[in-house]
Amino acid sequence: MAENKGPSGVNPDPHDLLIDEVQGHQRRYMKLLEFTHSSTRAAGAMLLAAIAALVVANTGLHEGFLEFWHTDVVVGVGDHVGVMSLAHIINDVLMALFFLLVGLEIKYEMTVGELTNIRDCALPIIAAVGGVLAPIGIYLAFNAANPDTAHGWGVPTATDIAFALGILALLGRKVPNGVRVFLSTLAVADDIIAILVIAVFYGSAPDLGWLAGAAAVLVVLVVLNRTHVYSLYPYILVGAVLWFCVFMSGVHSTIAGVLLAFTIPIGSRVRLSSFLDWSRERVDDARSYYEDDKPVVVQGKYMQTVRALSRVSRQVMPPAVRLEQRLYPWVYFAVLPLFALTNADVAFLGGDMGALFTGPVFLGVLCGLLVGKPLGILLFSFLTVKLGIAKLPEAVTWKHMLGASILGGVGFTMAIFVANLAFVDAVLVAEAKMAILCASLVAGVAGFVVLLRQAAKDPVEHPIPEDETARNAEGL
Repeated sequence: MAENKGPSGVNPDPHDLLIDEVQGHQRRYMKLLEFTHSSTRAAGAMLLAAIAALVVANTGLHEGFLEFWHTDVVVGVGDHVGVMSLAHIINDVLMALFFLLVGLEIKYEMTVGELTNIRDCALPIIAAVGGVLAPIGIYLAFNAANPDTAHGWGVPTATDIAFALGILALLGRKVPNGVRVFLSTLAVADDIIAILVIAVFYGSAPDLGWLAGAAAVLVVLVVLNRTHVYSLYPYILVGAVLWFCVFMSGVHSTIAGVLLAFTIPIGSRVRLSSFLDWSRERVDDARSYYEDDKPVVVQGKYMQTVRALSRVSRQVMPPAVRLEQRLYPWVYFAVLPLFALTNADVAFLGGDMGALFTGPVFLGVLCGLLVGKPLGILLFSFLTVKLGIAKLPEAVTWKHMLGASILGGVGFTMAIFVANLAFVDAVLVAEAKMAILCASLVAGVAGFVVLLRQAAKDPVEHPIPEDETARNAEGL
């Protein structure tokens, strides 16, 4: 892969600009930043949290564990008091940040990414539709006749982006880039469908007054966007009001995160065509003002020029990208592990294991993810290619597609989220969660093995594009 070099031909290292005493601190910070922007490590953090939840759920600590997460948090002033348990704060408040991040990723893909040209992304989008319809059909084959469980058809429809891409990242250059693009675009399209399913089918009957209030707040956000407000603070403050209105309306409050994401500007407030000339002039000014023999704090003109350069340079980054960079480590290394810790607790002790593993919900979700997902994705992909609507990505074979389709059965986060919404009965929730965990484990291992065996037959190292690295990178 070619290195990014400056005009002098030397690869610049910004750490060399720092004084010796702080270079070590900065390098450690950058390593931490790199660590928290890895989809593989994010998937590992969620997996560890899920394992911890399963272990605790099957020990004597389970009762205290549940009691802790159901501790009420009281917030309010005077007679205006709100009460919400820790588990609900995670599922309704913190998970809204996850959906905000998902919304930002979807907006990125639709604006400048893989979803900008419908014809180019037709294959993964159509495959995603197949990967939703087939699991629904299989789930209903087990549950259509049971009104208590039929409503859970949405559980096996979603693919977990972090886990699927994290597993794929373990293969590195052994997999063609087309597989990554296909799976990531499919997962984004899959998330769009899942968000629509949650909004339409898994909310309570909406309160029209609060829904109208949410619509009015959304209009305010759109006006902020249209009037070119590029500061993030107004969007976050108004977005909090939007969350409250959606929460009170009966529609699931996490949808507010997606709506907010689509109103945050993805363009830069700086006229980029003039920025380089302007910044070059400021650098020349700073060079002329700088006096080597004086402390920097007394060099007013130098400090003023550098401050202006810093202020404008920071504004080059679009608000949506700034917010995504800040959210990513917190969501994937705090919010989602907490979600897994509080929602992956399936207790085996004292339960009827035979009923758990043979129940219609368990079988419907398990077969929906393990059979329906790859079957729907592959079948719709095959039809799309054979009908001439799209073609397979460069260097990608049908065995690659099989491996990617199997990875589509890794449901975890979104599937557990829908399970909590779909069922009231704790036994049915446990069945669904157990099926999700089993299916995700099997699909992850099987998809990895299929792609690894294909890589062994075709031992070619494929280049990894730099756009994702550049998108998530932060400087000093």
